[in-house]
Amino acid sequence: MQPFQLPEFYTPYPARLNPDLERARVHTRAWAREMDMIDVPQHGTVIWSEEDLESHDYALLCAYTHPDCDGEALDLITDWYVWVFYFDDHFVELYKRNPDIAGAQAYLDRLPLFMPVTGAITTTPENPVEKGLADLWRRTVPTHSLDWRERFAANTKHLLDESMWELHNISSNRLSNPIEYIEMRRKVGGAPWSANLVEHAVGLEVPARIALSRPIGVLRDTFSDAVHLRNDLFSYEREVLDEGELSNGVLVFEKFLDLPTQQAAEAVNDLLTSRLHQFEHTALTEVPILLDEHAIDPIGRAAVLGYVKGLQDWQAGGHEWHLRSSRYMNKAPKPQPGILGSYARTMPQRLRQFASMPKTVEPYPRPVFDVPFTLTLSPHLDQARDQVVAWGVAQGMTSEGIWDERKMRTFDFPLCSAGLDPDATEQELFLSGCWLTWGTYADDAYPLWFGQTRNLPGLKTQTARLKACMPLDLVRTVVPANAMEVSLADLWQRTAGPMTARFRATFRETIDKMLDAWVWEVINMHHNRIPDPVDYVEMRRSTFGSELTTSLSRFSHSATVPAELWGTRVVQTMERSAMDYCAMLNDVFSYLKEIQHEGEVHNMVRVVENFLGVSQTRAFEITYALMDARLGQFVKSVETDLPKMFDDLSLDAGARAGLTRYADELKDWIVGIIHWHRETSRYEEAGEIPVAFHQGPSGLGTSAYRLTSR
Repeated sequence: MQPFQLPEFYTPYPARLNPDLERARVHTRAWAREMDMIDVPQHGTVIWSEEDLESHDYALLCAYTHPDCDGEALDLITDWYVWVFYFDDHFVELYKRNPDIAGAQAYLDRLPLFMPVTGAITTTPENPVEKGLADLWRRTVPTHSLDWRERFAANTKHLLDESMWELHNISSNRLSNPIEYIEMRRKVGGAPWSANLVEHAVGLEVPARIALSRPIGVLRDTFSDAVHLRNDLFSYEREVLDEGELSNGVLVFEKFLDLPTQQAAEAVNDLLTSRLHQFEHTALTEVPILLDEHAIDPIGRAAVLGYVKGLQDWQAGGHEWHLRSSRYMNKAPKPQPGILGSYARTMPQRLRQFASMPKTVEPYPRPVFDVPFTLTLSPHLDQARDQVVAWGVAQGMTSEGIWDERKMRTFDFPLCSAGLDPDATEQELFLSGCWLTWGTYADDAYPLWFGQTRNLPGLKTQTARLKACMPLDLVRTVVPANAMEVSLADLWQRTAGPMTARFRATFRETIDKMLDAWVWEVINMHHNRIPDPVDYVEMRRSTFGSELTTSLSRFSHSATVPAELWGTRVVQTMERSAMDYCAMLNDVFSYLKEIQHEGEVHNMVRVVENFLGVSQTRAFEITYALMDARLGQFVKSVETDLPKMFDDLSLDAGARAGLTRYADELKDWIVGIIHWHRETSRYEEAGEIPVAFHQGPSGLGTSAYRLTSR
């Protein structure tokens, strides 16, 4: 029997079939045989028989997901999907069933040789995966720009490399947490790679200058998440029960939320629906503004519209194929209500996102949030307190009706800086305190000036002016007109001046992302929209200013740590888990202030309440559990994964020391933020409920304490 009944899916787009289906079937049979994928043993194991290829029917998948491309394009795209599914099964049989980490890494290390962004392939293929990749690469990239080739190569490499993440989890019998799972599944699941092939099928590329923007990124990521979550529902039986796979969203929800399998499947389906709603919201509200702001020409607009439509076609066709392929569990699905019925059924979930109301907050206890790191405070703290307050007053922060000097002093941002960077010089501590003061002041001003007034033009103008206060050449061209601009212009010159041009540009990008994230928050306020949970977690890293502070730490290690190491999975996991833990900590402390007194919608507890439809108490339990999971993941990254990466990459002593020091700084960052939240008055002025217990906590959300105890 199936482990659960398939839920009723949200299917807002009609599935259509490409008329060249039979041509693609004939072509891909011959191509798979030519690449030695059929009945050719690999290390003594036959990966596919002819019956396997026929029953999986990848030509049907591609004919459904790309209904409008011509026959030649459909042949090529079908070959790509045959190759990627063959790779997946090849990897399972040779390296996953009897985990062989060393062999798997050596196997994966060769594959980039067959997809050079420039130049010809010079390596001889040694197996069907390499042979197929070399053939496909030669047939695909000549018609595309360098920008597209770089994006496609990167996404293909992610798809291949992150198979190691799955293998390590199987080898250690480790189940990922929901935040980690969504993030990593995008890479290993291949949907961003599929999105690149949508551009190929459309015959037009998304303009390079907006390809990495937030709206296009959200389209790609929501598409990816929906594709993967749908696949997880259909493949649970095969992956979890047959292959012993741990990388499945239903299993992650089942274990993390302690749900029966059927309820976990329904929760995954709700998240799938939410991601599709987010896709639609972005396409309708953010993409048109993006096209206008960048003055995209008609061809570029046609490419973006074709891309959006192509991603929608993929969702519809992918669902239809899953219902028909023998590869998946697809017996006795719930009857689908049709397009209009699908909209109607999910309308309550959609409306709930746009119906936030201020609420009376029930009393809630807070754990101690002890962590296995030692708090150290800078000896320059007292002096920095006076200097930072004097600086804020001089910049005009006490003259615009948002703060007065008493507030600024009792918020005590230098205390936070003193914990974040206890080894800072007197000047470095002063600058850090000023950045925290500026960021919090601006974060308070944005919703007050532009959220409550619904002043979208003013919001856009202000954001553009703030960005103009940060010239990469350090030549001032804007006369600051308010405290936000005056203080940012001052901080930019002080901080960016000593940086190299490359690091200055990177630092500027992190501040731009924070400003754009504040715009996102304000627009959500205009729509009274509680964010989608995945979008919230990812945007919270920017709204909280996490990337700004970590970029400054990176700058201090630039002499010893090679630039490419910052992009590794281990370092990014280490950073993001720390960011998420601290952002959720802030949400817990600020819940009463934000939800009851400010009517805020950007709070993890509120997002969980709304999405899962659970009580405030249960939402806190889940938030605490997520915090525990991210803290545990941070500790694992630092203590286990980082030393292993040192050895795997044979890093020199300087790089090892630099990254070890960076990890120690992230520990300071976490414990410093915890200490500041306990001591600041910022969350007590609105009547914040005091900490309910200080003895050892128990129950959900307390593994951080238990880590300390051990």
